[in-house]
Amino acid sequence: MLEKIREGSQGVWAMVILGLVILSFVFAGVGSYVTAPTDTAAAVVNGEEISQSALERAYQNERARLESQFGDAFNALAADTEYLKNFRQSVLDRLIGDKLIEQTARDLGLRVSDTQIRDTIVAMPEFQIAGQFNNDRFQVLLRQAGYQPNTFRDYMRLEMTRQQVSRAILGSEFSLPGETKLVHELQRQTRDIRYATISAQQFAADITLSEDEINTFYQANLDTFDTQEQVSVSYVELKATDLLSEMTVTEQDLLDFYEQSSGAYRTEEERRASHILIEFGEDRDAAKAEAEALLAKVQADENFAELAKTSSADSFSAENGGDLDWFARGVMDPAFEEATFALANIGDTTTVVESEFGFHIIKLTDIKSEQVTPFEEVRTDIENSVKNEKASERFFEIQQRMSEIAFEVPDSLEDMVSELSLTLKSTELFDRNSAPQPIANPVVLNTVFSPELIEDAVNSDVLEVADEHIIVARVQEHKAARTKSIDEVKEDIETRLMAQKAQQAAKNWSENVLTSLISGTDVSAELESKNSLWEEQAEVARFGSALDSNIATEAFKLSLAEGKNAAVVELNNGDVSLLELTKIHQAVEADSQELISLGQSLESSRSQNMFAALVESLKAQADITTYNL
Repeated sequence: MLEKIREGSQGVWAMVILGLVILSFVFAGVGSYVTAPTDTAAAVVNGEEISQSALERAYQNERARLESQFGDAFNALAADTEYLKNFRQSVLDRLIGDKLIEQTARDLGLRVSDTQIRDTIVAMPEFQIAGQFNNDRFQVLLRQAGYQPNTFRDYMRLEMTRQQVSRAILGSEFSLPGETKLVHELQRQTRDIRYATISAQQFAADITLSEDEINTFYQANLDTFDTQEQVSVSYVELKATDLLSEMTVTEQDLLDFYEQSSGAYRTEEERRASHILIEFGEDRDAAKAEAEALLAKVQADENFAELAKTSSADSFSAENGGDLDWFARGVMDPAFEEATFALANIGDTTTVVESEFGFHIIKLTDIKSEQVTPFEEVRTDIENSVKNEKASERFFEIQQRMSEIAFEVPDSLEDMVSELSLTLKSTELFDRNSAPQPIANPVVLNTVFSPELIEDAVNSDVLEVADEHIIVARVQEHKAARTKSIDEVKEDIETRLMAQKAQQAAKNWSENVLTSLISGTDVSAELESKNSLWEEQAEVARFGSALDSNIATEAFKLSLAEGKNAAVVELNNGDVSLLELTKIHQAVEADSQELISLGQSLESSRSQNMFAALVESLKAQADITTYNL
């Protein structure tokens, strides 16, 4: 193949094409050829994109959260492709809602200051050690999460701005004592019922179906008989984690890493200080003179804590004698920090220090010296880190070669498998909603369902599934989307129509019996003719009943009034039940704490409903375009 390329590159037409390419470089610039393709959009909301990568990240995070919380129960649901499709759509809906709230906050002129962001970050327990903000931990966790300090700050600004809108809504609802009491009485009320279940199957023998009915159902439900476009693929997969077992490290590797990463194994010096703050006010010179006068009192051994309580403008620390608790470098105002860390001994005080907040007098109250973790204590962690680094380096070497082979030999993956000692994997036929891992990724799906791979039967480029996880794929078999013929689905249609008609016949029969029951007639004999008996159920609860949910729901719609205490209920399994309400038990009076808890629950529920209504209203007014998930 390479020989043919070389031969073709010597022809006249090749020279013409090369000339055109050179001219395009001149007029368009090289950048237009080397710029990486932009991330495709999952949705566009009022002109602002939500990227496929953002959707995939949110989807995977939410899926991991539910797997962690519900384990096998969620995995059972996730086996249903329709459920996963709806699940992904719900994640996208949430991202669209977030984008609309973000836009609303911007339109309302809501802002979050740098000081608010800094205070929030410092207070986050994730970045604290022993209750105190630790800058090293902050930096390490940001790197692990893929953030830079400035991008994390921007993320926090966005989240906190959105929260201003949501908190305004969520904090505006309330519940009156009277309605809370009424809701309690209704929720805790129980009912005695009796019911008889009539099997629909008993009516099936008398049901006939015509060809017209089958054809009419088929035509009315054509969409449900559409098949999805399907492909099966073969692919080669590479993960950096799979290379870890091949990595070896030397003692010198470990020592070098320890030296290069010394900051990660060192706890910075921390200081504890108290201060007295005099704000600038309208007269800066007067403020400085006041600070100088207070400094003179401090130097005259007057009680620093008492002076802070009576004179400091920082009311929060003043209550504690000016105490600011522990802090490391990089937290306080630069001028304040420099002056504090310049103090040599506990008990020393500064002269008057000017910062952006005003004039300070600072007293050093304690020191925590820098702590360095010995090499042997972190040896295992270092070994893992070095192996991970080497695995990453090897991963990118193999990735580069995979890319080259995929291009050089586009009609097979065998050369790649042979040269790089990789495993060739394959899938059964799947559609976009039933793709197996790792194919179930927006970038990979869009590629394997693309005309290029289907029609040209070539290898894909190297496709990134996740960080340090790639595949190269090719389509093995393709089935176009189509509508199933009536002959293919006739048996299924007959089954569905028979079930519908049988349930309707059972319902019609039961409604005749209901008329007799309401008139006061004993219907036991009629029920027995259909192999049914009354079953009694005492104190059925509104929620959590073991009964068919349709029976429990209908039981709380009935009243004891004549003619309104019985009904026919269609059951979830296709049968019907004749239901009669016999008694109502009022709820036991709630204690005050229970009512308080219920009131809070009502407020929370209403707030969430109001917030959801706001989002839906914004969606109705917005210009939203979503793309194939």
